[in-house]
Amino acid sequence: MVECLLNLYEKNNCFELHTPERDACGNMENEWKVHERPVVLELRNITKSFGDTEVLRGVSLTIHEGEFVTLLGSSGCGKTTTLRIIAGLEYPDSGEVLLEGKTMGDQAPEKRNVNTVFQNYALFPHMDVYHNIAYGLKIRKVGKAEIRERVTKMLSLVQLEGFEKRMPSEMSGGQRQRVAIARALINNPRVLLLDEPLGALDLQLRRQMQHELKRLQKKLGITFIYITHDQEEAINMSDVIVVMKDGRFEQAGSPTEIYDHPKTSYVAEFVGAANILKGTVVSVDADTVILKNAFGTMACKKEQFPVREGDHLTLAVRSENISVWREPKSEQWLPGTIKEKSFVGGMLRIVVSLGDETEVVISRQGINFNYDIGEHVCLEWSAEHAVLVDMEAPR
Repeated sequence: MVECLLNLYEKNNCFELHTPERDACGNMENEWKVHERPVVLELRNITKSFGDTEVLRGVSLTIHEGEFVTLLGSSGCGKTTTLRIIAGLEYPDSGEVLLEGKTMGDQAPEKRNVNTVFQNYALFPHMDVYHNIAYGLKIRKVGKAEIRERVTKMLSLVQLEGFEKRMPSEMSGGQRQRVAIARALINNPRVLLLDEPLGALDLQLRRQMQHELKRLQKKLGITFIYITHDQEEAINMSDVIVVMKDGRFEQAGSPTEIYDHPKTSYVAEFVGAANILKGTVVSVDADTVILKNAFGTMACKKEQFPVREGDHLTLAVRSENISVWREPKSEQWLPGTIKEKSFVGGMLRIVVSLGDETEVVISRQGINFNYDIGEHVCLEWSAEHAVLVDMEAPR
């Protein structure tokens, strides 16, 4: 599924990513920048703690106009706190939020040209659709004729013509979500913040709304900052994915870069569930690194990392890139025993035990796989399909 989404992404999106330089100590800078369009939002070294819990640890991010940026991570990693700080619902302990080059400081939410769509929609239950959408304009004392015109256009944009007099209780979850989006967009924000807005929807409706949100974002050209813990959702919708862990930005980049070139084992496992294997470098050339461990030898791309013989390194290889044979076909291979076969969502999942409780997961399209549980096999992959991870020094 993830691989199919990446192919779709490649056909419809294109942008340049500047990967941060390493500092003098070899550490990766905790700032990611995507270049091409004018800068609309900057986070500069934001920290935030609640009591003794450090929620954000000096995060910096530069977001450009018209991008769909997704903060992706597990619960408690700091995604929602980051969003609330941008919205002005929380204030950082240190660092700056800049909107179109202007420092927000302690400006109240209504003074910032951003709007937020929440997971629970937050619609006024006593107001019909028209008045829910018009509410922000009424607060700003916009004239009735202009309100009517803008609400009518917004209803058309979210495909809810004829729903003006409906009450929220009379609508489906997807329809209520569209009303919440229309209410947020009608004030023409420079940035729209979306805090897991599809989390309450069933799977089929969720996928439909993903396409609707992306359509709206492309049509309007507004910068979207989206929160999710769903990797497929992030890959399907985003121009830029920012993977978060423990209050830090682990990596940012296009869906293809995040998937094919993870910089840490956390990113590799969180996005696409890669296999993580350790070994010692036994040879290096211009393009390829060969590692050896207790089970066998493995090949991976060298890329830009300074690698030497004798280094103890970690590589990541995706399950769909591993071949299974009864006899080795190359010089680099790992022996194992098939432990499990299961059919999951159109994919055959194969678990191979290497010994010492180390397992490798392999995936195949369809259900045909003429190897039996308990059979001894050889695992191989091309060097171009494995990447080194966890190269930076501990932070």
